[in-house]
Amino acid sequence: MDVRGKVAVITGGASGIGAALARRFHAEGARAIAVADLQIESLQEVASSVGGMAVPCNVAHEEEIQQLVARVEQELGPIDIFCSNAGIARLGDEDVSNQEWQLNWDIHVMAHVYAVRAVAPKMAARGQGYLIHTASAAGLLSHIQSATYSVTKHAAVAFAEWVSIKYRDQGVRVSVLAPQAVRTPMTDRPDGASVASVDGMIEPEELADCVIQTMAREEFLILPHPEVRDYMVRKATGIDRWLAGMNRWRQKAGAAPR
Repeated sequence: MDVRGKVAVITGGASGIGAALARRFHAEGARAIAVADLQIESLQEVASSVGGMAVPCNVAHEEEIQQLVARVEQELGPIDIFCSNAGIARLGDEDVSNQEWQLNWDIHVMAHVYAVRAVAPKMAARGQGYLIHTASAAGLLSHIQSATYSVTKHAAVAFAEWVSIKYRDQGVRVSVLAPQAVRTPMTDRPDGASVASVDGMIEPEELADCVIQTMAREEFLILPHPEVRDYMVRKATGIDRWLAGMNRWRQKAGAAPR
């Protein structure tokens, strides 16, 4: 996939990863870019910086994603690239409220489902399109301080795998973005990065470089931290040893704030 000349939509586009993707897509020659978020002032600033469209959108509500897609299609044309990128970092274990669990589920999983419903069949009908689902290395490995984050990010990866299986022969490509620590508002907090920064904190612009390179190869996993691939192998080939090691990391890091 070459971004040049394409129409791209990015949720969670007001800051961090989403803003970096918008700027990199613009630099790569995207024809039109729409950024969506709830942080209206920042969203408008990002949209202005790329000559794009700012669309307020709560991705936890399917009707708002449908409205986002309809507006982009009407004003910019068919969507070639949809980056389902919005996320939250509200850490919790099995004892946090059902409302917290549901919020994580709605934003980290159902938002991807809503996006696929809205755009994938149209991409398939045209025989081309690209879906990028932002998950996390936690979705491939785990998050030692948060069940809510880890479980829903795992589900996001699983859903992206399924979508790739369904649509691959119809010209729709799917990638999962699974970084460790990235310098964003989400990690700019005492519990924001924790063990995820063990291999270093990268800048959003470095991540955007990796996204462009991986899209060009049309690979499923976008891994800005290449070490994650090795950790996946260790997990798959020695799960008990890996779990014991993660437990030691958890003891060292301490429990997450409630």
